[in-house]
Amino acid sequence: MKKTILALALSFGLSTVALPYLGYAEEAPKGGQAPGVELAANARSAILMDADTGTVIYEKNSHDKLPPASITKIMTMLLTMEAIDEGKLKMTDMVRTSEYAASMGGSQIFLEPGEEMTVNEMLKGIAMASGNDASVAMAEKIAGTEQAFVQMMNDKAQELGLKDTHFVNCNGLPAENHYSSAHDIAVISRELLKHSEITKYTGSYQDYLRKDSEKPFWLVNTNKLVRFYTGADGLKTGYTSEAKFCLSATAKNGNLRAIAVVLGEPNTKTRNEEVSKMFDYMFAQYSTHTIFNPGDVMGTVKVNKGNTKELTLKAGQTYSVLTKKNAKAADIRHEMVVPKEIKAPVQQGQVLGKLVVYEGGKVLKEFELKSPETVGKAGWWKLFKRTTSKLFLVD
Repeated sequence: MKKTILALALSFGLSTVALPYLGYAEEAPKGGQAPGVELAANARSAILMDADTGTVIYEKNSHDKLPPASITKIMTMLLTMEAIDEGKLKMTDMVRTSEYAASMGGSQIFLEPGEEMTVNEMLKGIAMASGNDASVAMAEKIAGTEQAFVQMMNDKAQELGLKDTHFVNCNGLPAENHYSSAHDIAVISRELLKHSEITKYTGSYQDYLRKDSEKPFWLVNTNKLVRFYTGADGLKTGYTSEAKFCLSATAKNGNLRAIAVVLGEPNTKTRNEEVSKMFDYMFAQYSTHTIFNPGDVMGTVKVNKGNTKELTLKAGQTYSVLTKKNAKAADIRHEMVVPKEIKAPVQQGQVLGKLVVYEGGKVLKEFELKSPETVGKAGWWKLFKRTTSKLFLVD
């Protein structure tokens, strides 16, 4: 069917972001490395990404496959939050510690075999204290065994389109064939941040476990940026002798949220300084502009022989695009490229066309537009009534 461009040249602000309600392409647009800017000189690998749009602002060896250490736990937390959202798990559910989970070395919250904590408490132990034991206990609660949970981790990585990641365990302890990249970690971090309540755990500087017991356990966040960088509220640190000092960090400034990942830093001081500079650069150089707010009508598509004659495409959330602060508003425009008419039946999630965003004559980004609902075929009686009503219309 011949496609036409429906220019939405209304007075809708500037830019656009992905359209999760309608469906969209997840591949992050690349801003690339700004000329003359070196933001992570001491890191083996690094990336700076806008959390809302997925735009890559800066990258350095971002697809190198490296040991991620405890940054692995970002995927563990993501699967935990998804299980909660799906109703398979509640924050108040009790999680029992197996002998295997209690045997984990490295960072831990010193769980005893048979000890029980709530999901809420286990998340504190994972996010703040980087508990290897808590991570395995949660993995076993969700999947039965750590091995089955690791399969879920790898399946999720594949679902997210990650090419540089393979997990062997759920906590990041050194293991052969366990690797990820700065790019992939940023994508997983972005996915985790869609569960906004996670920052209640990753952004807390201190808390307690077993507070009312004889042996209260004081938690202090391993990510010191949540205390010393304004707006920082996550996500996860990592260290092994092989991986060196790693961090996936996020900070919010106004309507901007940054994700900065560094791998292979020489020490915590350098790691935190370089991530802070990455945040400073993004917040000084970039801004976001809204084009669609939730509920805004983006356009309509006629449905041939459908139960309904027309399908309305509505924005399911606030959509924005990342631009340099010196960008001219008049240079940003957007168009929808969709068929003039589609034939029923239409399935929910069916790709209908795309949304194209331009800056001047340059394409900034394209998003797939998918049907927000299913439209079945109209019955012969309904089609007959439509045809006859047209015959007897009087001007």
